[in-house]
Amino acid sequence: MPCSASDSRYSATRINLRTERCAMANWLIGCGQITWPRDVSEEQVLADIAQAGYAGAPAFPKPATAVAERAALWQRYGLQAAPGYFGADFWDVTKYDAIMAQAQSSAEFARDIGCNACYVAANVEGQTIRNGRSRMQAAGHVTDADGMSDAEWRQFVRAISDVGTIMKRYGVTAAFHNHVGSVIETRAELDRLMQQTDPAVLALGPDTGHMAWAGGDVTDMVKTYASRIVTMHLKDVNAAAANQARAEQLDYRGAEKIGVWTELGQGMVDFPTIFGLLKAANFDGWLIVETDVTQLATPLESAVQSRKYLKSLGM
Repeated sequence: MPCSASDSRYSATRINLRTERCAMANWLIGCGQITWPRDVSEEQVLADIAQAGYAGAPAFPKPATAVAERAALWQRYGLQAAPGYFGADFWDVTKYDAIMAQAQSSAEFARDIGCNACYVAANVEGQTIRNGRSRMQAAGHVTDADGMSDAEWRQFVRAISDVGTIMKRYGVTAAFHNHVGSVIETRAELDRLMQQTDPAVLALGPDTGHMAWAGGDVTDMVKTYASRIVTMHLKDVNAAAANQARAEQLDYRGAEKIGVWTELGQGMVDFPTIFGLLKAANFDGWLIVETDVTQLATPLESAVQSRKYLKSLGM
């Protein structure tokens, strides 16, 4: 479900940026900004992403800045607005009203910048599990004791379903995003959520690297939910680092420090098989490259290497 410059649902007053499509099934290839340190200017990040050969980058609002101004910044570098990200404490009933208001704002922004999908995910901070440790501490080595209570599960399903309903009213598809360090990390947790939610209001925007680090079978996840996937984050994982982090019970940041993330094609994720499954399912959406922490000299070098790998696959 790409952001399309030809989509008739968006009025002339809204921003629709030029669509560049890759060879395989007309998919859009974007690059996330997370690889760049926060002290690098937004302009430099977008310039690097464009230089590396990507069609777009995730768009997000900026306080006291009009949507048209945000869109113009992407246009300046020849980039299209790719799906953004909405995270919340969906399990917390006391935050329900605030989450719904924030979801409406996120949906309005996505619609107005010309994007019809938005990643939605559980926050990775702010929850202490019943056994006394946080999910960030349990990252990559989750046990049953680290899971939500039944009451938290009920509230999570209610809240995220209502977020999906709100976004749908604005022509935006809520795409759930699995994340290590959150309460939906493992394949079992993802399966439970998918079984308890309606595909009509909650699609899937999975992360290949987060599922691999969590110990899940990434290709089986894609095969199982291919018809529900509308966008995807492409990450690769260094298997040796993930295994070391699990054996030493490292927390999230500790695993990152020993190099759990790597550029596409350098790790354990079987991207050719994944892309074949998506193509067979007639996938037509954004693929967003993300290497959260690179071991290379610069973020630009990381972005270029991953883009070259995708091109080698005909993308």
